Amino acid sequence: MADVAYRTADVDGFSVFYREAGAADAPTLLLLHGYPSASHQFRELIPLLADRFRIVAPDLPGFGKSDMPSRDAFSYTFEHLTDVIDRFTEVLGLESFALYVFDYGAPVGFRIATRHPDRITAIITQNGNAYADGLSDAWKPIEAYWKDSSQANREAIRVMVEPQTTIWQYTQGAPDETRVSPDGYALDNYYLARPGNDEIQLDLFLDYASNVALYPAWQQYFRTSRPPLLAVWGKNDPFFLPPGAEAFKRDIPDADVRFLDAGHFALETNVEDVATAIRQFLAK
Repeated sequence: MADVAYRTADVDGFSVFYREAGAADAPTLLLLHGYPSASHQFRELIPLLADRFRIVAPDLPGFGKSDMPSRDAFSYTFEHLTDVIDRFTEVLGLESFALYVFDYGAPVGFRIATRHPDRITAIITQNGNAYADGLSDAWKPIEAYWKDSSQANREAIRVMVEPQTTIWQYTQGAPDETRVSPDGYALDNYYLARPGNDEIQLDLFLDYASNVALYPAWQQYFRTSRPPLLAVWGKNDPFFLPPGAEAFKRDIPDADVRFLDAGHFALETNVEDVATAIRQFLAK
């Protein structure tokens, strides 16, 4: 098992919690988690990669053990989350690194990549979307909220922050639900239950429209920079469809696209498959 360290970094007064493993001089892999999770979602992946890579996995602002300032003190937008994580990489001295992006980690990671294309050595996207092709009908209520941010539409998507929805996100599409540990979604629901976190998450659902608006810019980055890219995708994801994975080949023709018989949280059931794909991909 890898020797994993649990640290915090002072990012200009903002405390970012992160997990770190592997040799300090090994190639760096930055893991960016999704909603409603935190770096604990990588708890089984990190030991499978730390012999070859320096692994750094932060909790996004408002998630996990990183600071969760009030909405009055901190603007919860994806641009602002990126500002903090981008600066976090500088505080840690990460001059170049590969990205592993999942769900919410994708818009943060792709923003960092477009800001600093010279720092990105490769991209692994596990159900981290950048194309309209990948958006399922499950986004329809959220898209209505983007078009009209009324209180009624905000309340209509409040189900997304309820405990049963977290469990559904973990288990939907898993070929065998008994392989999905309750530890992950129980911890996520603990963090979601903190006073005020539900409103923070609803703010981020509204701002997700800014990510869709940036899809053309990210696609332009893919075309011009051509980063080595692996898309390893849970094909039964209720939010991000397989065509979203295939779409990367439009802009990076030699992208490596692989599908797993898994749902959104593919690491819960197929962590060894993902680790093998990453090791094969980055070995090139």
